[in-house]
Amino acid sequence: METKILLENGTNELEVLEFIVDGNSYGINVAKIREIIQYSPVTPVPNAHPSVEGIFMPRDAMITAIDLRNCLQRGQSQPGGLFIITSFNKLDIAFHVDSVVGIHRVSWVDIIKPGATVTTAEDGISTGIIKINGKLIIILDFEKIITDINPETGLKVTEIDALGVREPSEVPILIAEDSSLLRKLIVDSLKKAGYDNVIKAENGEEAWKYINKCRSAGNLEDEVKLVITDIEMPLMDGHRLTKLIKSDDETKYLPVIIFSSLVNEEMRKKGEELGADAQLSKPEIGNLVKVIDGLLSR
Repeated sequence: METKILLENGTNELEVLEFIVDGNSYGINVAKIREIIQYSPVTPVPNAHPSVEGIFMPRDAMITAIDLRNCLQRGQSQPGGLFIITSFNKLDIAFHVDSVVGIHRVSWVDIIKPGATVTTAEDGISTGIIKINGKLIIILDFEKIITDINPETGLKVTEIDALGVREPSEVPILIAEDSSLLRKLIVDSLKKAGYDNVIKAENGEEAWKYINKCRSAGNLEDEVKLVITDIEMPLMDGHRLTKLIKSDDETKYLPVIIFSSLVNEEMRKKGEELGADAQLSKPEIGNLVKVIDGLLSR
């Protein structure tokens, strides 16, 4: 099963693939999916993480298979079912699931933040919940699942040390990122790189409200010099935020960097069409600092 992103640009919508693991409904952003294939036997990897089933080669590339049932603390998957092959953070990973239900087109506004409705096992690896026809679908945080299995795939904060000693800067940078952990890591990394004045927003809507508050006060040029945004965020995603900034004559001068695990060829085209000044994949924190330096020195 091949998937195609059919959404228009900057509409604040996403397509969620609903799938089943151990009788429960979960979701993944279709933009992360490369293809869905039938389960095939894998070769176990010695001393691997318990959630790693093994490796296999569906085509000419080696892919690691992850047992989602194990990640959700629901035991081990048995042979059978499907592999959802994903592509994000420059990684190709197969997730073993029982079955696939279908694709739902939803707005980021309709995604509920995880709360008491998710179990402890799902709490740390859920980014949101959607209600479709009275049924709750838990959208899983696949980046966190992979980082928990192999921390080396996460944000490469050590790249900041390689930049050496840098002069402090009070240039105000606005960042929109819904993950509290990633938000802290990015802010800490920017501060280590000398950028001390970082304004934090939990999603695109919060960032856009801050920009408009500064605009109303007549001090936008002093309060925001650059915007960094994730793509996947509740209420308003990064593509919608970029579109709002770049299609407004009073804000389009603001440099916008899309910093997301979803920066692949398809998403890069979308970002370019919306006017993003730069687009980087999540692990590249060192490159992010270099791009910020370049955009602010223009």
